[in-house]
Parts: sequence; structure tokens; C-alpha cells
Amino acid sequence: MVAKDKDAYKRLEDCGLRPSVQRLLIMDYLLSHHTHPTVEEVYRDLCKKCPTLSKTTVYNTLRLFSEKRAAQMITIDDHRVCYDGVIVPHAHFYCKQCGKISDMEHMAVPQLPSGESLDGNVVSEVQLYYKGLCAECAKSE
Repeated sequence: MVAKDKDAYKRLEDCGLRPSVQRLLIMDYLLSHHTHPTVEEVYRDLCKKCPTLSKTTVYNTLRLFSEKRAAQMITIDDHRVCYDGVIVPHAHFYCKQCGKISDMEHMAVPQLPSGESLDGNVVSEVQLYYKGLCAECAKSE
């Protein structure tokens, strides 16, 4: 097993998921592609490696990963859902012009333990998004 495959296997096991061939393939993709891909992008890239993979399997697997906290579902854009293999809380930046989503690793994100009360509300996750023009689009303005 290659080191990347071991990371995918461990992530699935740590999240209580059975590491099937399809799940390992999809998790490995998320861990090695930090582009915040959509279901369509994951499917398009992986069906070349695994022609029997269906878009429904990719969709259901990514949803399951999100539910089990093996990946983050990012809904920063009203028109698409993206997924992130980085599960530690971190901020994202969305460029309104080109649509690129990038990690803002240097930005502090409030980190509350799961289940902690915040003004009587039980917090299950924290997400922080910034929106505007990315550096490339801002240069071309």
C-alpha cells in the first residue's frame, strides 16, 4: 500500500467507515487534490482510473464522508457543492469572478469542541468563508 493510500485508509477507519475500493479511491483523491472539487470533478477524474465508478457512487460517498466528518462539504457558492479533504477547521476564500475556492490556512477560525453550547446553541461545526476577488482576478481589474 502506498503512503497516500495508507492516509486514506486511516482516515476512513478513524471515521468509522469501511474502506471499500471506491471509498479509498475517492478519499485518496480528496487528500491529494486540494482544489475543493465538486462531485462532477471527482467523477470525471476518477472514472478514467475506475471505469465502473458511477456518478451516483461518488455523490453518495462524498455525502457519507461529510456526514461522518471524513471530509468537509463546502457550500460557499450557491450553484455548486464542493468537498475538502482537510477536516481541521480553516477558513476559505471564494473568488466571485473566477469561482476559485482556496484555503486561508493563516486565518484563525473559532474552534469549539463538538457539542459545546454557544448561547444555548449546540455547535456541531464551524465554517468561515471570505468572498471577493482573488489576487489573480484583482490584478486583471
